[in-house]
Amino acid sequence: MALGGILPAICLLLVSKVSADVCESGQFTKDGECCSLCPPGFGVVAPCGESDTMCERCRENSTFSEVSSSTEECQPCSSCQGPMQSMEAACTQKYDAVCHCPDGYFLQNGSCTPCQVCSKGYGVKTPCTRTENTLCQLCPSGYYSEVKSSESPCLACRTECSETEVQIGECTPLHDILCMNKDVPILKRIDSDTRRDDNTTSSSSTPEFIPPGDHNRNIIPVYCSILAAVVVGLIAYVAFKCYRSCKQKKQLAKARAGEIATSGEGEKLHSDSGVFLDTHSLQEQNQLKVVKTEPTLYINLPPHKQEEVERLLMDSSRGKDWQRLASLLGYEEDTIDTFGRGEDPVHTLLSDWSSKDSSTLEVLCAALVNMERADVVENLNSTNDASSVV
Repeated sequence: MALGGILPAICLLLVSKVSADVCESGQFTKDGECCSLCPPGFGVVAPCGESDTMCERCRENSTFSEVSSSTEECQPCSSCQGPMQSMEAACTQKYDAVCHCPDGYFLQNGSCTPCQVCSKGYGVKTPCTRTENTLCQLCPSGYYSEVKSSESPCLACRTECSETEVQIGECTPLHDILCMNKDVPILKRIDSDTRRDDNTTSSSSTPEFIPPGDHNRNIIPVYCSILAAVVVGLIAYVAFKCYRSCKQKKQLAKARAGEIATSGEGEKLHSDSGVFLDTHSLQEQNQLKVVKTEPTLYINLPPHKQEEVERLLMDSSRGKDWQRLASLLGYEEDTIDTFGRGEDPVHTLLSDWSSKDSSTLEVLCAALVNMERADVVENLNSTNDASSVV
């Protein structure tokens, strides 16, 4: 009897297996019937369950369905928006519309957006395509870019000038090495014999007499003018230096007089001008000449200022500007995607970038200017001016 109960069960499993292989949708109704598939151009109105699948035809130029399915509804057609956008293929019941942007634009959120133009000193790392914007990068050492372009990459600098030229400037991200022709005339002397030959050739019938040394008379006023300009410049420079020196001595004398009046102490040094100075005043004078010239690092900003910058970059009304900033600062797309998975991608980006030696406010401001984020640049400049030490 046990064998008699097993055989029907095996037969039932075999029948179910054959039915599943025959049923294309792989789904069955409550009564065990195979669920029907809605063909391309049709969408599901009621899914298979109590009864078979119910389908309806997609609306022309409105919805479409490209596959056979027992669950997919008709999908809305894409609309080509914007005056600069064109449609390569219209939407049908079976296929979606194909939108196309002209050269210099890319498709973003269903509309054409102008491709980004890389500023001078920046080259195109990835050119603009129909679906991707231009990716710019700061030209590294040995490369330059002298134009604003959405297509031109950074160009390699020349290694040296030609034999007839002399180098007068190094290569920078903004320009190639600067060369000047060795034969550029500054003051060209005209030989009297040459002038005499020229005049004789041009007027052979009436030769002109040129007194000896006439060319020297013509060039003397030029030399005199140059010498006078040099002398006047030197006199003006000496007068300016004397004026500044006297002004500093008067300021130090006033400061020392006030200090002597309050403390009555200090070692007095008698100068030729009769002004009394001490070693403390000389030390203050030397300290006045110290000027901080080191570049300001982003990591040295106060925490509340860093939070203001992060808040401005995280402003949702401006889009995801932090992604563009990350690209301009040299980060790859994989790293940017990793930052975007966190709760605060702007803070993660700036914290990682501030650990680098090149994380100066100058580099950050250059990238923000390229992004047209003048509000953030103004915030950083106000911070930089407030922290300067003279």
